[in-house]
Amino acid sequence: MDKQTDGHDRIPDIAREQVAKVADLGRDIGQYIRQQRSSAKISLRQLSKLAGVSNPYLSQIERGLRKPSAEILQQIAKGLRISAEALYVQAGILDLPAGGPVSDAIRADTVLSERQKQILLDVYESFRRENAVGQSTVEGSDVDDQPIAGPHTEE
Repeated sequence: MDKQTDGHDRIPDIAREQVAKVADLGRDIGQYIRQQRSSAKISLRQLSKLAGVSNPYLSQIERGLRKPSAEILQQIAKGLRISAEALYVQAGILDLPAGGPVSDAIRADTVLSERQKQILLDVYESFRRENAVGQSTVEGSDVDDQPIAGPHTEE
């Protein structure tokens, strides 16, 4: 007996890879939300109430069974008191801002709050911009090689 196929049961490899990538993103965002909720010492039920998202739906998101929309992520971010951008990046809605290994390490740190991470990233980027401007205007200067003067004490 010949097995007849109409093409619907064969999924191209590229599509299969994309489906797997979306599934991974769903799991990743769910794990991230659970981690943030745990860090904030908020129960699933409390976050559900704060975010205005049903308890079962939030549970499915955390377990990677559902991929939330940008609107739902925004509500969850509000409930967790973190930036919606952080959730968008984690969910693959926004691209991770460039910044290299230092920025990546700051973003990956699970001990820091989202607010602390953002402050560190802002300071780091301001130093990088300042140094880039300084290098282009004072090429060859050894200003950064000078020791930083400590507090002076007079006796």
